[in-house]
Order: sequence, then structure tokens, then C-alpha cells
Amino acid sequence: MSVLTAADQSPAATVDLGPAVALSCRECGERFPLSPSFACESCFGPLEIAYDLPTGDPEGLRRRIEAGPKSIWRYAPLLPVPADVADKPNLNPGFTQLVKADRLATELGVTGGLYVKDDSGNPTHSFKDRVVANAVEAARAFGFTTLSCSSTGNLAGAVGAAAARAGLRSCVFIPHDLEEGKVVMAAVYGGDVVAIEGNYDDVNRFCSELIGDPAGEGWGFTNVNLRPYYAEGSKTLAFEICEQLGWRLPDQIVIPIASGSQLTKIDKGLRELIETGLVEDRPYRIFGAQAAGCSPVSRAWREGHDVVRPVRPDTIAKSLAIGNPADGPYVLDIARRTGGAVEDVTDAEIVDAIKLLARTEGIFTETAGGVTLGVTRKLIEAGALDPSLTTVVVNTGDGLKTLDAVAPTTGPTATIRPNLDAFREAGLA
Repeated sequence: MSVLTAADQSPAATVDLGPAVALSCRECGERFPLSPSFACESCFGPLEIAYDLPTGDPEGLRRRIEAGPKSIWRYAPLLPVPADVADKPNLNPGFTQLVKADRLATELGVTGGLYVKDDSGNPTHSFKDRVVANAVEAARAFGFTTLSCSSTGNLAGAVGAAAARAGLRSCVFIPHDLEEGKVVMAAVYGGDVVAIEGNYDDVNRFCSELIGDPAGEGWGFTNVNLRPYYAEGSKTLAFEICEQLGWRLPDQIVIPIASGSQLTKIDKGLRELIETGLVEDRPYRIFGAQAAGCSPVSRAWREGHDVVRPVRPDTIAKSLAIGNPADGPYVLDIARRTGGAVEDVTDAEIVDAIKLLARTEGIFTETAGGVTLGVTRKLIEAGALDPSLTTVVVNTGDGLKTLDAVAPTTGPTATIRPNLDAFREAGLA
């Protein structure tokens, strides 16, 4: 059970965010009241949520979860949200399919069971709906009237949709060269979409400046001042995977890396399931996946470094194109602790993996999913990933958002005249 410090007793700590009791620095451990903060006042380390988690009755907790809504809110007892969150206007994301990918397993030589956690089934067709749903509850708790973000695409759409549903204003910031589909999806919900001349890191820096300016008064930036709450949404991927596997941990899980937050929070989710007794405590391995054109974490892994050096992104996987990933060092720690690894693949390998998943399992993934599957195949071929163990590959979004990646090499098999002779002449009969 968590013990509150004197600092936790401030009025901000009485905000109703369920089992969340404080903010805790990941570096020095100092605790602060719940508030829209993201950096430690003492060491500038990242803040994350500290909980008073339910322990002592795992069977009762398991029954409570299983009786809950078929969304992430079934896990409300483990999230920074009020108990009545499911009754509020929100997009109710989550509980997406865990697809047993037998045909893909055969192609890759996996014998221990291969699964794809397919988050393209969320309301805006990416995992970002999970994290934004948590951020909306924090925004409500702290009285924000505008929901905002810096985004490589999927987050902008998720913020626009969630804000519209919650009755909040939205204003999102994106790189100027984002895929058209993602720009349209962000704008269609009626909020403001602002394109910044530069890459994601430039956009993120601008948002950090706006937070400290009077123009940003009353704004909740999902991945900046609301980041500790927002990031917790990724834990629900871990919760769902384990529940869908019959309340057991996967042996291996492959996760794409943008900022690295998703990977670190999936690991946190797995550890919290162990802490609450919902799953048996046994080893698991976590692998990170990057695009070669934006691979600062995999480069640090190969070179044995603890420091992640920033790079300038140049890849078709724009949703992963964060050249200075905030959680990069923590990703390295998790990969080392769990016996995993971090790897990257080229743009050509990304496209090939997108087509492989579509051809074998009928799942059309965006470029980030191509990165994850491409890295999975590369890890198997290198002997780093054990094909005899249960393996989960995370697909974070829908391929309809990144059509440009596959359009040049994908199209009609043939164009024929409307008669049978033409059909036969094309070799299709």
C-alpha cells in the first residue's frame, strides 16, 4: 500500500483520479501532489503516477474487471481516473482484438504461438485513443477547457475526436509534412490544426513554450503537462493482452518506439499485474522496434550506450519519427532487465512487413506496425527472439492512414476489357 507524504495532503491531492495518490519522480523518487506537472522540481526527472493499488484479493479484482465494460474502463481500479469514468462522455477505447496469427507464425517459423494485438480497432484507429482518454479525465479534473498536443499524426486525430466528444475545445500542432490522411483526420472533428514548419521535435519545443505563455492558459497538453496521466493509458495494452491470454504474461512482446513511453508503460502495466496478483510472476522479455531512418535507441543499444543521441528523422514511419525520444534511456533499461533487445528496419523492410501481415492475417497496418513486424522477423532470423515461446506483436494503427507507403507498389493485378476472353488472356482463369 502507498503511504502519503505531507506534500500529498495539499488540496490538489484531493482531486478524484481514482487510485492515483501522487506524482513520483522516476529518477529521485520525490513525490508531489497530483497536478498538471511533468518534471520533478528537484532533479527535473520525469514524473509518473503513484498509486494505492488494490491488493490482497486478486480473485475479487479479476471478477470485477471481467464484469466491467468492454473498454479500457474495465481497468479503472488500476488507472488515474474516477470510478464513474465509464458514465462520462468519452470514446470508450480499448478491448481490441488479440489475433492469433497462425498463418503469419508459419511464415516466420514461430511455433510457440504468435499473436497480434491489433489496436487499429480503436475509435480513431490507433492506440492513441487509450492515452488521450486518460488525459481527458485529468483535463476535466484540473479544469482545463482546451485539449492540445504535439503530434506525429495519430495523437492529433485522437485529441480532436476525444475533445469533440467531451465538449472541449481542441487545438493540435503537427509537423508541416505529415501524411494527408492524418491531417484530414485531425481536422475533421472541428478543432484547430496548426502545422509547424519543422519536424516533431520542433513542434514539441513550441508546445513547451506555449505552456509557459499566457496564450496557453487553461490548456491541457496531453503529452506535455498532462503526460503522467496520458502515458498511463498505454498500460491498458498490457492489461488486455494478459487478460486475453487467460490472465498470464506473454513470454515475449515486440513494441514500436517513438518517444518510448508506450514500451515503458506496457512494462509498468505488466509489473502492476504481478503486484496485484492478477498474473503469476514469471520472466518476460520486451523488445523495441524502430525505423532505421529514426533509430537513436537501437543505435544506442547496438553500441552499448546508456545515453540516446538525438537524430534527424528520415523515414516513411512518420508516427515513430521522434529524433530525441524522452523515454529512450528507460527503454534501454527495460530491454536489458528483461533480456530483450532493440532493433531497427529499413523503409523497404517496413513496406514488405506491411504486405506480409495483410497477406497472412488480413490486417492492414500503418507504417509503425510494419516496423514492429519487420523487427520481429529480423529478431527471429538473428536468433534474438525465441520462436518456441508465446510472442505478441503490437500493431498500433490502421494502414489507411499511411497509404502512400504502399501505394507505389500496390494496385490492380490487371486492367482488362469486360469479357471472359480478356480475363483468360490476363492469366487469371
